[in-house]
Amino acid sequence: MSAVRTTRGGVSVARVGGLGREFRDFILRGNVVDLAIAVVIGAAFGSIVTALVKDLITPLIAAIGGKPDFSKIVFTINGSQFFIGDFINAVVSFLVIAAVVFFFVVKPVNGLMARFKPSPEEPQVTRECPYCLSSVPGKASRCAFCTSDLSQAPSA
Repeated sequence: MSAVRTTRGGVSVARVGGLGREFRDFILRGNVVDLAIAVVIGAAFGSIVTALVKDLITPLIAAIGGKPDFSKIVFTINGSQFFIGDFINAVVSFLVIAAVVFFFVVKPVNGLMARFKPSPEEPQVTRECPYCLSSVPGKASRCAFCTSDLSQAPSA
């Protein structure tokens, strides 16, 4: 619904009831609520994956490389410290999140979509009516446009 507007002294003023109703309708749309839920679930999922990377995967990789924690990897240039280890942790977190989303969301949804996708219809065989040159089904005995008998039609 659009807000009702009245003019007072040449200035357009929206009624509060109409604007409030419009805002309520916007907030209660399904896609806004779904987006809010997705953000909250995404934040919770992000913290779980961060903990997984920090507590399990990073020590596993560090056991191979010999460094117990990537976040402690630092190099200094002219007194400025560059925390390359934090960047490595962020990249590993991103890769784990991407892998989880791909294998547990994208692949199953693609499989379901392929299973329930309607099969494409076979193209219908048509022929041209020799009298009106319209396209008619191949098995038709009469033209739907000019009603000519196609069973005794002259060959083209």
